[in-house]
Order: sequence, then C-alpha cells, then structure tokens
Amino acid sequence: MHLSVALYVGFYVLTSAAGLTESAPGSSYVAAVYEHNLVLNPEPQVPLSRPEALRHVEKNLQIYEEQSERAARQGAQILVFPEDGLQGFNFSRLSISGYLETIPDPQQENWNPCTEPGRHNNTEILQRLSCMARRYNLYLVANMADLQPCPLSTSPSSPCPPDGHWQFNTNVVFRSDGQLVARYHKQNLYFEDAFDSPPQPEIITFETPFAGTFGLLICFDILFKEPTVTLVERGVRQLIYPTAWMNQLPLLDSIQFQQAFSLGANVTLLASNLRHDYLIMTGSGIYTPFSATFHHANRGDPEEGRLLVARVPVLDPLGAGPSVTQEEGAVRDESTSSAADTDSGCCHQDSCLDSSHPETSSAVSPSSVTFNSSMMYDPFTFILLNKTEGKLDVCQGPLCCHLQYRQSQQQGGTQELYALGAFAGTHTVNGRYALQVCALVRCAGLESSSCGQEVEEAETKMDFLLEGTFGTRHVYPSILASRHVLEQPEHLEKTADGRVTMKHSNMTGGLVTACLYGRMYQLDNE
Repeated sequence: MHLSVALYVGFYVLTSAAGLTESAPGSSYVAAVYEHNLVLNPEPQVPLSRPEALRHVEKNLQIYEEQSERAARQGAQILVFPEDGLQGFNFSRLSISGYLETIPDPQQENWNPCTEPGRHNNTEILQRLSCMARRYNLYLVANMADLQPCPLSTSPSSPCPPDGHWQFNTNVVFRSDGQLVARYHKQNLYFEDAFDSPPQPEIITFETPFAGTFGLLICFDILFKEPTVTLVERGVRQLIYPTAWMNQLPLLDSIQFQQAFSLGANVTLLASNLRHDYLIMTGSGIYTPFSATFHHANRGDPEEGRLLVARVPVLDPLGAGPSVTQEEGAVRDESTSSAADTDSGCCHQDSCLDSSHPETSSAVSPSSVTFNSSMMYDPFTFILLNKTEGKLDVCQGPLCCHLQYRQSQQQGGTQELYALGAFAGTHTVNGRYALQVCALVRCAGLESSSCGQEVEEAETKMDFLLEGTFGTRHVYPSILASRHVLEQPEHLEKTADGRVTMKHSNMTGGLVTACLYGRMYQLDNE
C-alpha cells in the first residue's frame, strides 16, 4: 500500500492534569521529537566504503543539526530522533559495514566525543552528535549502528556470529555538554538482517537534572515485555522511543499504539518516527497519561519532516504501574483552537450510558449473530452494530467484550457499518505475541466480510462504553478518529480483577477504531 500523505498535528490535554504550570521549578520540562524524512541510500545492499557511508550520513546529520537548533530555540531540554534516521534500512550484514561505529559502554567509560575526538577511532558520527548536544545545550537521543567485538568466551545460548563480532541497532544518548551517557541495543528485531539481538536483554536508563530517570526502547520493543514492561515495573515513568514504524490499521497505527501504551502503562512516551510514504511510515508524538502532542500525515501531504515540542510534567516514579483511573478531560484540536468540555462523572456500572441515554437499556438482541473475519492477520469473532444504538456482547475463548453505544445521525445519509470484535490467541504473522483484544471498528464496506480491513476515514460519531475482563493487567486503550486523529478517552478504569472500561462521547471526528489491546506476555513462549 502506498501513502502519499494530509498533515495533522494534534493536541489534547486533560484539564485536571497537575504539574503543567511553569511556576513550580522541576515539575515540568520541554521535550522535542523529530519525525525525519530521511535521505536514503538508494542501494542499501551494496557495501560502501567508510568515506562513502559518511558522505551519505552527513546529509541526514545536517538535517539533525538544523532541527537541533530549532528545538533549542523553542526551549527543548531533550530531543529525540528516530530509528534508522542516519543510515536508513534494508541493509545486509555486510552492506551496513561502512556505517558501523564501535560505541563505548558509558557504564564502563566516561567519554565526551566532542571534546575528546581522538580517544576512539572511526567515531565521526558519535562526534557529530555529541557536538550537536553540546552546541545546543540539550540532551540528544539518536539511533545508529554499533559494532561490538565478541568477548573471548561466549555462552552456547548466545554464540558469537561467524564474522567474530556483533552488530546492534542502537540508541545513543548525549548529555547537554556532549558526554555519552547511555547506549541501548535493540532486543526485538523486525526483519533486520544487518543486526543481532544482544546476548541478554538490556534494561538501560539515564538520569537528567530536569526530569529524573528516562528509559530506552526501540520500535518493535514496545510490543514485548523486555525491555519495555520491565522498565515500567522498575518505576521508570518516562520512556524514549525512536521508531521506524510501518503503520497497520485498524489496530496498530503508530500514534494509535503510542498513545495506547502511554495510557495503559501510565507513562510519558517521547516517540520519534521516520517519514517515508512508500513504507507507510509516519506518526510521532509526545504523550503523557493526561496529554498528547502528535503528528500524523495523511494522503496528499508533502513528504517532509516535522518537529514537535511540548512542555510535559515530570511523573512521580512512585506512581508507576498500569492501574489508573482517568476522568475529567478537555480535548482541543490545534487546527481550530476549539475546546469541548466533557462530563466529569466517572461510571463504574454496567448501565453507564443508560443514565444519559435511557433508550439503550434494552437487552442484547437475541437475533444477534457472530461471524469470524481476519483482522491484523488474526481470526477475530465479530458482531455487527445493526442499530443506531444498543448493547452488544461478543466472546472468544476466555475473553468477552461488552459494548454500549449510540451513533450520531450522518449528514447526507452516509451509511457506515461497524462491528465489535474479540480475539484471544497468539498472533503469529511478522512476530509472535499473545493477545486479548476488544475492538470496535468501522468496516471497509457495507458487507460483514469487509470488517477488519484497513479504514482511514469515517463520518459516524459514537458515544460508547467498551469493556472487557482480561487475563492480564497490561491493557492498552486507544481511540482513533477519522484521518488519523487521536481522542483522549473520556473515562478509563482498570480494576484488580482485570476489568477494563473505556467510555467516550462528544467525538470530534468519525470513529475509525476504539480498542482495548491486551498483551498476555506470560504466554508469548507457549
């Protein structure tokens, strides 16, 4: 699928969010992420000499330099660049060799590449990045290719590659004076022939004077326990997330899952994606449990980069964990600068919608028929929303999903079909991971066979309550509206017995997907 992409920069904030004012020193900081329209190597399978590789990287470094200056002018204290943003992708193990640098372990050695360039040979990229951080006085996170020699002895479970060294997809972090302070090797690779997974998962954090601790992950890592969930379980509330994410609707669009993870894990996520239309790469953002600043391109946009800058609160590490109740929100679309206040009451009962919509209190129709259809390559069990309002249940295995809804009437009589789907099983295409998912989706057409296909636009707005009882506490909620616009759930509640409830009304755009995405990490290896 080819996306030539309409620009949307979105913002919402919960009015009850604390610590967003600048009056309390240390309670907030300014973060920036850059969505990078990278300059690619047109022949990534052909090895380049070191000078040739550096000439290519320099074209992307120049863009990084310009964006670092822009971010600094807007007060950014930390700036994140995307995965593969310097060299690109689709390399072989051999053809990436000209781009590799041996990155010292900051836990073993203090080194400032900008002020001590002669200490390590063949570190020109590290030196440029270090001097960028130092010149613009900000913490800088970039992604590059690392070469590490194997130790003299390796374990049978993690043998040394035949060529005698490891190659890693790597995040590097530079302090505002240019010192290299963190190095993280990607654990969960996604069709990356040039790279190895590290012998052991790495749980890497770094400290800042303005916001405390940050943790590091890369792209596909966000779907797995290591390192992502382990970081959160250790109390890390602020995560750095370079990615080269290929969007897949209806459940795993970039900004959709970035927001979902921030809400479900109760963390701040600084997400920087590539912009590459042919591979459907776009979507970056700065997310907290109560606010988001995001960008997602749509069809017809010029293919260009985008810098996002936002002031965000410092999250208390003691508040870590996935149990969270959210309420009282205001949603604002920057393109119109309008605000809509939402009901501040939080509902914990099966009759949540009934109080405002008595007509939805009728029982589930006995004539409701379920059917199976593939969504995201998984066999979901669906039930159609055949009325403009009502209640529905659909189950698959141990998971049952409940929906109460009321659709708005469409101008011009536009007809759109929706379905409620459930899936409990192991996803096995392009990755293996165990799921429990409740999803309300717009179908691509008016036939049930079209439910689960990719849809980007919708006109039907919906007030709804979506609920499921999950066999995991790791459930990630999202609401995606027409043309890749995020909406903050009006109410979100998780209980100790695994019940997750998401309620929303007064949508600003048509509903594409509302999803509760549960990850059964404990079943991944079964």
